[in-house]
Amino acid sequence: MFVGGGLVSVFVFLHATGIDCAFTVTTSNADVRAKENEGADLTCTHSADFGANARVEWKFKDMKGSTTHVIFDGKPTTPYAGRVNKFDGVLRFINVTRNDNGEYYCAVSGSQKFGEVKVKLTVLVPPSMPMCRVPASVTTAHSVLLSCYDAQGSPPPTYKWYKDNNPLPEDPSKFAAFKNYTYKINTLIGNLEFPSASKMDTGDYSCEAVNDAGPAKRCQAVRMEVRDINTGGIVAGVIVALLALALLGFGLWYARRKGYLPKKSASQPKPSVVYQPTSEYGDEEDGEFKQKSSFVV
Repeated sequence: MFVGGGLVSVFVFLHATGIDCAFTVTTSNADVRAKENEGADLTCTHSADFGANARVEWKFKDMKGSTTHVIFDGKPTTPYAGRVNKFDGVLRFINVTRNDNGEYYCAVSGSQKFGEVKVKLTVLVPPSMPMCRVPASVTTAHSVLLSCYDAQGSPPPTYKWYKDNNPLPEDPSKFAAFKNYTYKINTLIGNLEFPSASKMDTGDYSCEAVNDAGPAKRCQAVRMEVRDINTGGIVAGVIVALLALALLGFGLWYARRKGYLPKKSASQPKPSVVYQPTSEYGDEEDGEFKQKSSFVV
C-alpha cells in the first residue's frame, strides 16, 4: 500500500511540475563512430504512447547545415536507396562514406504528438598528406603566415608544426628553449604566424595532420630564409638608374648637336586672301559696263 501510494505521489508530482514521462523518443548511442566503407547502426526507440501506427522518419543535417530526408514514408529516399535499411528502432547503413558525416534526427509522430532525438555520426577517415604553404624568402620585421590544411581526414584533424624536424610547442613561452620565439600556432586550422620575423626563424618547416582515425601525415619540409633589407643593393640600384638617365640625356644632346636627329622644320605662313571690290557697273571713266574684281594673294 505504501509502495502504491509512493508511485501515485511521484506521478502526481511529475504531473504537477509539468514533466511528462510519456511520448518519449530515445537512442541507445547518441555519438556513433564508424570507419569509412564499413556499416553503422543508428538507434531510435519511442514510447508506446505514440500508438501502434506511429510514423518514424529520419533526417540528415550535413556539416554545412543542409537538411535532407533519409527515411520518408517508411522508405529510403533516392540518395540512400541500396545503402540504408530501416528496421524497428534501427537505421542501418550498409557502408558509410565521409559524406555521411553529420547529425541524424529520428522524428516520431502519432496520437497528435511529436518527439525527436538526435544521433551524431562520425565517419573515421585517416589524414591525408596536408597541403603546406611556406614562403621561401622573408624580410626581417615583417609578418609571415605559414598555412597547413588536410581536406580528407575525419574527424577534422588538428595540426602540428615542425622546424628543422623538431616539434614547435603550441605556447613557446612555457619552454625555456623557445622563450625568445614570438610565433603563434592555431592547431585547429593549421596556421603558423610570425608577427615580426627575425633571422632566428630561418629553418626547414613542415606540418603534420593528426586525428584518431589513422596514422598522422606530414608534408615535405620547405626552407624559409629570413633576411635583412638589402639597403646597399637598393642604393646601388638607384645610382645605376640615375646614371642610365644621365647617359640617355647626354646621348640625345650629342646626337642633336651633330645633326643626327632631324631638325624641326620652320612653319610656313598660311597664304592670305584679300578681296578688292569694284564698282558693280564697271569703270565709270570709260562709260562702259565692266565688272571688275580681283584677288590679291
